[in-house]
Amino acid sequence: MEPIGIFYGSTYGMTAKVAEKIKKAFGQAKVDVYDLKTASLDEMEKYKNLIFGTSAWGIGEMQDDWENFIDNLSELDFSNRKVALFGLGDQKEYPESFVDGLGTLYCRLPDKSCVVGETSTEGYDFYFSLAAKDNKFVGLVLDEHNQKKLTDTRIKKWVEQLKKEFL
Repeated sequence: MEPIGIFYGSTYGMTAKVAEKIKKAFGQAKVDVYDLKTASLDEMEKYKNLIFGTSAWGIGEMQDDWENFIDNLSELDFSNRKVALFGLGDQKEYPESFVDGLGTLYCRLPDKSCVVGETSTEGYDFYFSLAAKDNKFVGLVLDEHNQKKLTDTRIKKWVEQLKKEFL
């Protein structure tokens, strides 16, 4: 498998911890983790397999580091890349905008044809999410506030899926 670059935006550190868990779940694969606060487009260009992660922020807003970085993605050639997405949210506190930051990140990607790693919306309780399309999320969705005990299992299952989709 080609090396993987994980790029995340994290305000309070939860998304950073999840990025490290995802890296660990890949086992022996070469996975590098970058905080968007210090990451560059040049670093992203080194990878054919990318994982972008974001926390939820406000009501449906993209996390600040992504908001500051997202326009740079228009300069990245996605034609030979695969991109997987993960997002954190709180389905009880924000059921009307659950993981909307992830949905906004997806919507702002210049090329959606390279996105892999959809997951089911089953097992979540929310009214609306920009990250949900046809009963699937555009990536891995985690609720560290209300379903923390499911995080490791969800990551493991998603990484197994990505190992096939990243080939």
